[in-house]
Amino acid sequence: MFFPYKDDNPRTITPLVTYLVIGLNILIFIIQIFGQNNLISYFAIIPNTVFTDFPYFCFTLISSTFLHGSFMHLFGNMIYLWIFGDNVEGYMGHFNFLIFYFFCGVMAGILQTLFHPISIIPIIGASGAVAGILGSYLILYPKAKIHTIVFIFFYFTSIKIPAFIVLSFWFLIQLNNGFSSLGMNISGGIAWFSHIGGFLTGLIFIFFFKKNKVFK
Repeated sequence: MFFPYKDDNPRTITPLVTYLVIGLNILIFIIQIFGQNNLISYFAIIPNTVFTDFPYFCFTLISSTFLHGSFMHLFGNMIYLWIFGDNVEGYMGHFNFLIFYFFCGVMAGILQTLFHPISIIPIIGASGAVAGILGSYLILYPKAKIHTIVFIFFYFTSIKIPAFIVLSFWFLIQLNNGFSSLGMNISGGIAWFSHIGGFLTGLIFIFFFKKNKVFK
């Protein structure tokens, strides 16, 4: 088991959008825990609504990225965004990064829906959008050193690992768990194909969002 907590990749700009997205996610989670859990009912992705209410389904592809099921769910997504988002935002610029982030989130939600199209289980979390950031970071900075806590039974230590190892291993875990879950009667848990969809979107579309390229 491993847990990255920072990188050695210097920033080129102040990552204002990364800060904004993290702040909004934290704020909305606070609203959730103070008695507004029905936000999930209104703003989560429900895959089978693609057939019954397509416009609303499209809206939830974005709104769902601001909802989280627990503190650890939120913390895990935001720490990954904190580590990897600043450098990707530096490469893209603020506006392109914002569009790219939501684009990855939308594509992630679509892939999860395609694999479970009749599910009525709400899909929430920034994981798919953040996974897109991880995929793009892998392409842009594969040799960047990632400070990672490695757990071996009851022992743990911190080591520096190249980004391509950390992120490739993370993606292989998503692939394994995603395809292992196919055909199983799952009533909840992790939307593995959302992670896969976001990551692949980041890998494929990164260079379309280079600074001064999108909407030029």
